[in-house]
Amino acid sequence: MLYQQVLDLLKQEIPADEYQKFITPLQFDEKQSSSDTLLFLVPNKLLVRWIQTKYADKIAHIYESLTDKAPTVVIEHQSACKHVNKHDNKPVAQKNKTPSTLLNTSYTFENFVVGSSNQLAFAAAKSAAKSPGQQYNPLFIYGGSGLGKTHLIQAIGNYAISQGFVVIYTTSEQFLNDFLYHVRNQTMDRFRQKYRQCDFLLIDDIQFLSNKEQTQEEFFHTFNELYNLKKQIVLSSDKPPKKIAGFEERLTSRFEWGLMADVQPPGLETKISIIKKKCEMDNIYLDDEVIHYISIHMEDNIREIESAIIYLNAHANLLSRKITIDFATEVMKDLIKDRAVDITLDDIIRVIAHELNIKPSDIKSRKRSQPIVEARRIGIYLAKTLTPENKMKDLAEFFGLKDHTAVSHAMKKINELLKTDENFKIKVEALKSKITSAKSISGEKK
Repeated sequence: MLYQQVLDLLKQEIPADEYQKFITPLQFDEKQSSSDTLLFLVPNKLLVRWIQTKYADKIAHIYESLTDKAPTVVIEHQSACKHVNKHDNKPVAQKNKTPSTLLNTSYTFENFVVGSSNQLAFAAAKSAAKSPGQQYNPLFIYGGSGLGKTHLIQAIGNYAISQGFVVIYTTSEQFLNDFLYHVRNQTMDRFRQKYRQCDFLLIDDIQFLSNKEQTQEEFFHTFNELYNLKKQIVLSSDKPPKKIAGFEERLTSRFEWGLMADVQPPGLETKISIIKKKCEMDNIYLDDEVIHYISIHMEDNIREIESAIIYLNAHANLLSRKITIDFATEVMKDLIKDRAVDITLDDIIRVIAHELNIKPSDIKSRKRSQPIVEARRIGIYLAKTLTPENKMKDLAEFFGLKDHTAVSHAMKKINELLKTDENFKIKVEALKSKITSAKSISGEKK
């Protein structure tokens, strides 16, 4: 059966233990499914969200590669199946004139958390969605993995569809697979009709077309036709155009015709806002201490942070436990990378100086202005915490203090602040994370 073909192909894409644990228990509901909606039932309702988030898009892409139809994949708990009506789960593209797109309806502008790291890309995406083919065409969004590029590009698509536009959203991998499929079957006219008769063409991870000469040639002509018709083109990548190897110069130059907007790793405040927004959307309660722990200790990949929250909540429900800081620390220990490395006093001062915009020499001086005193105290505290081999007299000498009693006084003061000032505690923990991250990265490069 077709659905079994889909799962067999999925088995080749994911680790065997994942397939056994999460995919094998799935049951295909043939009666409630259709060509545009695939319904799978899972016996454990706590894993519904996890499977939907991690595997639904993969299943949908495989199905489309086999049938040339883009379905919405719905994961439901078995007890809820009697409430499911296949007509209630139409893919977002069915509101449009063509069903040839895959979009996650939860990706909207309204639930995207904006911060200094992504505000340009966010503003450009909204502008492209509301005024297609005009000021920002093409729009090229680039940045590291898991920082929100897919959210933005799909938000454009969801907004455009709500306005009645024809939207094609795809990954470069799916674009390549479609191209090869139609070449093999000598149906390139269908391929061109699909990709050139739309108002919005949105392609995620365009960098994976690198060195694919035939596919690039076809995309070049598709790009030209859409651009000349003033149709909106939006592309995403992990790098700016000039840094992507294996692309023809004529394509690279076209990528730069419109606007290039980068998405940077989120700052601490933005990460906290993202976690709170995710909890709000999924009805998960985390207190501030747990939220701060996740924001400080998880890396900057937003997708991984969201998965960690789902993972943490699933464990709490399965074990009937409240999510306390102790519980979160225990459950997430395998998700948080071990960043224990050899850190020096100079490493600590360098990061603190950079992050607090203070000269390293000032931190080690006897200047008494409030920002410098605070930076010095933080430096002493983190030096004592991260370099336990240094004794009090070593720290006194390094920081230009009179003797070890001055170090002791600084430690006492900062410990008081850590207990009474939550914002100060977050700042110190964030600096600690920056120091260990920076040292870990530099160590990996050696």
